[in-house]
Parts: sequence; structure tokens; C-alpha cells
Amino acid sequence: MSSSRKHQHFKGAEVSCCVKYFLFGFNIIFWLLGASFLGIGLWAWAEKGVLSNMASITDLGGFDPVWLFIVVGGVMFILGFAGCIGALRENTFLLKFFSVFLGLIFFLELTAGILAFVFKDWIKDQLNFFINNNVMAYRDDIDLQNLIDFTQEYWSCCGAHGPNDWNLNIYFNCTEFNPSRERCGVPFSCCIKDPAEDVLNTQCGYDVRLEGELDQQKSIYTKGCVGQFERWLQDNLIIVAGLFVGIALLQIFGICLAQNLVSDVKAVKSNW
Repeated sequence: MSSSRKHQHFKGAEVSCCVKYFLFGFNIIFWLLGASFLGIGLWAWAEKGVLSNMASITDLGGFDPVWLFIVVGGVMFILGFAGCIGALRENTFLLKFFSVFLGLIFFLELTAGILAFVFKDWIKDQLNFFINNNVMAYRDDIDLQNLIDFTQEYWSCCGAHGPNDWNLNIYFNCTEFNPSRERCGVPFSCCIKDPAEDVLNTQCGYDVRLEGELDQQKSIYTKGCVGQFERWLQDNLIIVAGLFVGIALLQIFGICLAQNLVSDVKAVKSNW
């Protein structure tokens, strides 16, 4: 009778296959996506010669968009590896590392959200500084240039507060000693697109800031990107909030799954 009870007790403590393989599948997607992002980032750096000269990382005055791929890809790769291997091998150390790392990211996101809400003006000032700093470095990096062009086209804006912010760039400023053909102009991404034109006119912003404000409004966007971003955020507040809540719930769900699996593994080991 005693051995029968022990056998029943042992059978009652087992690792849930559903939790184990769901966590494995959940994380292998993250692992592969992280590896892809990391690969894209490293490939972009290799194309720009950064990998052969690591000192050039600090040479760019503005923001290098490749950092997004490197950092996000690296975090996803580490998380995916820990969760995937931890679930497959029932390794409690890796599962705990996964839970703590994911919990730390969740805490940082929550803290950043609260601080952004409390210190709105400071965040706005930092956004102004960030955009103007990248305006100055517009021609220094092709990835940064593409990011700025995409931003200005998407939000129908020009500069942080308006077209005159491009005076900060050595190629576009209006000083009489500027020999550039782009003097007193703006990038083509500031131009209002003509639906009738099939070919993109990359010279549409030349000399446009020599014109009066009313004439400028006919050919380029005159609103700043900071203001346009604020309007976009207000118009899409529910979608943005829903996205952040969805990500938070996904993180909490991942932590719960990992902790559940750790408990199952410990319960099984305690019966050995």
C-alpha cells in the first residue's frame, strides 16, 4: 500500500507538456527574430566599415539607426535563447534568468512611461534636442539620412519646429560663406509631393527658404516634426496605448509561464 501511494504521488508531480512546449515555441520565434535583427545590424555596420574600424562608432554626431537593430536584436536573442533552451532542457537557472530579465524590461518600460507622463516638457525639450542634433548630422550617415527623410515624409513635417531648423546643417544653412548648392534649401523629404510626377525630384527643396513664407507653404511642409508627432500621438492614442498594454500583457504572460514551469520542475525533482 505504501509503495502504491508513493507511486501515485510521483505521478501527480510532472512537468506540464503544454506549458513547456508553448514556452519553447513562444521563445524560438523571439530567438530567430532577435538573430535576424542582430544579423541585419551587423551587416549594416560591415557595409559602412564600422566593424573594421570600431572607433568610428563614436564619430557620428547624430543617431545611428543601426543601434536599434543591434540593441533590440541582442535583447531578443538573449531572452529567446534563455527561454527556449530553459524550457526545452527544463533548466531552472535559465528559466529564472528569463523571468528576471523580462521582469526588469517590464519595470523599465513602466518607469519610462510614468516619467514621460510626469515630465512631459522635459521629454519635449529632449525630443527637440535629438531632432536638431540629427539635422546637423543629416549628411554624415546614409541610414540616419533615410530615417529623417522617412520621418519628414510620414508626418508631413520639416525640421524640429520648421524649415529654418535646417540652418543648423552646414550644407543647408543660409550663410553667405556656404558654397553648397543646397544653401538655403531643405531636403527633398520636406517637399509636398505632386501626384502627377512619376519621378522623384530630389532637387525640389533647392533655394526654397529664400522665398516668402506663403510661397514656401505651396511647395514644402512648414510644420515642425515635434508638433506633428504630438498630433499623431493624440490622434492614435488608443492604438498606441493598446500596443503598449498588449506588449506588457505578453511580458507578464511569459513570466507566468516560466515561473509555472520552474515550479513544475522543482516539484518533480523534490520527488526523486
